[in-house]
Amino acid sequence: MKTTILVTGSNGLLGQKIVYKLLQRNDVKLIAASKGDNRLIERNGYTYINLDISKLDEVRSAVENFQPQVIINTAAMTNVDECETKREECWGANVTAVENFVTVIQSENIGQRTSDIHFIHLSTDFVFDGEDGPYKEEDQPNPLSYYALSKYESEKVLQKSHISWAILRTIIVYGIVDNMSRSNVVLWAKGALEKGQPINVVDDQFRSPTLAEDLADACISAVDKKAKGIYHVSGKDIMSILELVYRVADFWKLDKSIVKPIKSDTLNQAAKRPPRTGFILDKAYRELDYKPHSFEEGLKILDEQLKKV
Repeated sequence: MKTTILVTGSNGLLGQKIVYKLLQRNDVKLIAASKGDNRLIERNGYTYINLDISKLDEVRSAVENFQPQVIINTAAMTNVDECETKREECWGANVTAVENFVTVIQSENIGQRTSDIHFIHLSTDFVFDGEDGPYKEEDQPNPLSYYALSKYESEKVLQKSHISWAILRTIIVYGIVDNMSRSNVVLWAKGALEKGQPINVVDDQFRSPTLAEDLADACISAVDKKAKGIYHVSGKDIMSILELVYRVADFWKLDKSIVKPIKSDTLNQAAKRPPRTGFILDKAYRELDYKPHSFEEGLKILDEQLKKV
């Protein structure tokens, strides 16, 4: 008996990794969903649908048509500064979308017992204010930006609901995917340094960069183990963004003398960032059998993949 899994945001970095990992299994019927055209190179072995999860009728139609037992919601508006200025769009993508899934899953008129649908949702370290990292799951969120607020509100939608849910919070996801429409901090740093472009990098924000494959494994583990509740899932190394860029430079033997350390408040960004996050991963180790790579191991995996592109 195959498990039908709907993956939203399948064009994104995490979504693609989950799709490709699930395609290696023969016990899954896979539905990949994103807004617009399918950007994955592999087109076989799954069904792709164009889905705007901020629209209730589209969510209802997708759930009724495909009857998933599991939904992994990786779709979100994640540009932190854009969320500050495009608040309506941010709320629609990050909060209304989750409300739509809860509404449909809780409704009585779809063809299976709705309580059987397990909803796995991605959230962020930005729900915390960064005054006291690293954080465990029970720590009290205090979002500093509109993006962070929207993700925290989406968590509360699930916590107040009557559906089966798990929330995986994560930090700076990096990796390489098909038809990449957006970069990430690792690829940005590597690309700029390879071109010899001087770059300004903040030295007063601390994070745990997360390899996309590791996060995808944790999402799939949450499916297999029917995990419920909140989980912190990130890389295990906490470092400043400056150290991250230096380590990228060291790995690829690039000139880091063109990296200029700066303070966050000199950037005049629309959204405020938490200074120090990072996660305590014990619960994910214990309950999801989570085994993250070190940052250098992640860079080695990335390097191997880039050689094939």
